[in-house]
This record gives sequence, structure tokens and C-alpha cells, in this order.
Amino acid sequence: MDRPMAIQTLIIANIAVFAVQPLLGDSLIYTFALWPVGEGFGPWQLISYAFLHGGLPHLFFNMFGLWMFGAEIERAWGSQRLVVYYAVCVIGAALTQLLASAMTGSNAPTIGASGGVFGILLAFAMRYPNRTIVLLFPPIPMPAWLFATLYGGLELVLGVTGTDAGVAHFAHLGGMLGGYLLIRTWGGGQHPRRRQ
Repeated sequence: MDRPMAIQTLIIANIAVFAVQPLLGDSLIYTFALWPVGEGFGPWQLISYAFLHGGLPHLFFNMFGLWMFGAEIERAWGSQRLVVYYAVCVIGAALTQLLASAMTGSNAPTIGASGGVFGILLAFAMRYPNRTIVLLFPPIPMPAWLFATLYGGLELVLGVTGTDAGVAHFAHLGGMLGGYLLIRTWGGGQHPRRRQ
């Protein structure tokens, strides 16, 4: 399997939803964003929120990360396993965000694929720990394991301190946690190549 069809499909779906967001206005957010329990929450929102984005940069960087790390993981694991993994990361991120919202009393909705992307980043770092990744800003090369560790640590600090308000830092961590637990359930990140 040379073409990562599942990743391509996820990217196309995200772009398509983003394209119709301006046409449908707030109704899309009211129905499909992840709302705190008791604030318009519906169980489908545990998945649907990940297809909504809050602007072109938000969409671009999430899709860039999804492609950069997800294409390699799909080639290694196969499409079906990748889709299951991504869904678990998205749901893990949602559940963590719901818990964080309940603890802080926040009533703001959550949108974006970042929780799933953070889970994909973790899978990449576990499977290819010594693969060199170069940051965009600043352009510093580092091994994948260090990149994922630093990024996860930064999200924890920002979440605990409440820095960078408006970003669901705990959702990002929840995506990584959900992914980690699933990889451990599967027996580690080194799955043989599967043809799909």
C-alpha cells in the first residue's frame, strides 16, 4: 500500500467540512462541536468535533501534521488499523477535554483535529523514535521521540498554567494518552506492514 488512502480521506473530509462551515454558520458549531456535558452535549460530538476548525491556519497545521506523521503510520499499520487508532485518539481527546471542562467550569465548545494529530505524532515517535524531525520555527532538527516528549510536556505546562487560553491543551494530551494506551493494548508500536 503506497498511497495512504485513509489519511487522504480524512484530509479531504476535513477540508470539505471547513468549506461548508461559512455556509451553515453557527448551526454547525451548535450541533457538531464538542460541548461540555449539560451545555448541548450529544454523544456524536465525541467524533464530529474533530472535523470542525476555527480558521485556515488551524486547519492547515492540523492537516499538515496529519499528513506528515500519519502517512508513514498508515503505510506501516494499514488503513483499517490507522482509522481505528485515529478514532480512539479523537475520542480520548474528547473525554479528557470534557473532564477538564467539568473541573474548570468552562462552557466553551471544542473543535479541531489536534487531539487525533497528537495521537498520530505519538505513534510516529514510538515507531520511529530516531527519525529526525525539523521544526518549522525555529528550524531545529531533533529525533522524533524528543520532539513528541517536548511537545507533550509543553502542552502539559500550558494546560496546567492556563497559558494560551482558547487552546484545548488537555485534549491534545488526551489524544496522546488514548493513542498510547491503544498501542500498549496492541503490544507496542512495531506492527508489521499490512496490505489494505
